[in-house]
Amino acid sequence: MVQKVYQVHEIQQALELLHQHTHQAKLLAGGTDLIIKMREGHVKPAVLIDISSMDKTRIIEAQGHEIHIGSTATFSEIQEHPLFQEDLAAIAAAARSVGSPQIRNRATIGGNICNASPAADLLPPLLAMEAMTVLRSKEASRLLPLSDFLVGKEKTALKSEEMLERVWFRQLEDRSGLGFSKLGIRNALAIARLSMAVYLKLDATGRCLKARVASGALGLTAQRENEVEAFLQQQVIDETIIDQAAQVLERTTAQRLAGRSTLPFKRHAVQGVFRDALSQALKSSLRREQS
Repeated sequence: MVQKVYQVHEIQQALELLHQHTHQAKLLAGGTDLIIKMREGHVKPAVLIDISSMDKTRIIEAQGHEIHIGSTATFSEIQEHPLFQEDLAAIAAAARSVGSPQIRNRATIGGNICNASPAADLLPPLLAMEAMTVLRSKEASRLLPLSDFLVGKEKTALKSEEMLERVWFRQLEDRSGLGFSKLGIRNALAIARLSMAVYLKLDATGRCLKARVASGALGLTAQRENEVEAFLQQQVIDETIIDQAAQVLERTTAQRLAGRSTLPFKRHAVQGVFRDALSQALKSSLRREQS
């Protein structure tokens, strides 16, 4: 049973309370995941720290060659932000795919990341962009790649006295692009059956210099797909290569999900979702080359 609820406006206040109530406190921002878990009895914090009024963690801004998103920025704010309307439209698309408008108005990127659901919509594009997490405690701060922050199903490297302050990633380079695609189980409030994000960087001849592919709902957590990334490296991305890369991903999926009831569906569906994300990334890369 919750014994105390605090509302804070400054990061240091939240960190002090986390320090005082280690292992007993939970941070509350949008609450779209936490409140449900509390009602179902899966989470039973003695202390709730409401951080929804902290302006400094609600930022969405470019800092030089980096884009920083504060942990209490909502999906609606991300979806509508000018930074994500053109070259990084895949980020807005991932945010837009989350729940209903009411949920997007409350749910935050920090909650999506820290909940670490395998189907969390923003995780694949953030992984494809090699996002970094900034973690703060009363005594220190540390920088951790998002890929290392996610350690398992609904498990992260976040310590009990820490909070996720923000996430950041580098802006797209010339001849690079990002794509996102999702397949849900229903049209409204769709939870991802699987999702994919693809980052590509091409040279002047159209050869792939870098490929980063990330998936959601294809394992215990969102993750990079190393085998298909290695296959795309140094390839000229045409229909033949796309077909072969999709087959590599299907084989990887079949090995990972062997014995699971979802395998017959996902081993085939993943190819279409991957093709869509790759096509978007390729178009974005070529568009940035022309501009």
